[in-house]
Amino acid sequence: MPQEILDFWFSDEVRKLWFKSTPEFDALLRERFEALCARAQQGELDGWLQSAAGCLALVIVLDQFPLNMFRGQAQSFASEAQSREVARLAIDKGFDRDLDPRSRAFLYMPFMHSEVFADQQLALQLFAQPGLEDNLRFARHHHDIVEKFGRFPHRNTALGRESSESEIEYLNSKEAFSG
Repeated sequence: MPQEILDFWFSDEVRKLWFKSTPEFDALLRERFEALCARAQQGELDGWLQSAAGCLALVIVLDQFPLNMFRGQAQSFASEAQSREVARLAIDKGFDRDLDPRSRAFLYMPFMHSEVFADQQLALQLFAQPGLEDNLRFARHHHDIVEKFGRFPHRNTALGRESSESEIEYLNSKEAFSG
């Protein structure tokens, strides 16, 4: 099953949608993977933790899929902490060294998505590795937002958080990150 996830996620058709999703793709992910995502959140896929491919697939299911499936809803962030645990375990086991740079970037992505500043600092270190330079500028951008606000202001509405004046100003600016 992990290989099916990886074949799907890294396919030419899906790769085009990684950071430019459509409502149709979001719906496809919900239809095809919502039950699997729920199983992963319940720990039912922890058997995947025994290999680099399994950890990568689990991170994609816990980190990437919910962002699409539940776009604009609190549920899209519900398994982020769990995805970071899987990524940390994979790094501790050295599994990240078994992955090509494109795959490694997705293994590290949960740290970029974290609102914990220490995770943001780790993301900068991880994405500074050779072959990941394209992702480093995005890691810096995420880091700078969390450093400035202590969180991602674009999540406030979905998470029922009140935005500060400076966050509202930022959200109305050209620099605002909405993903």
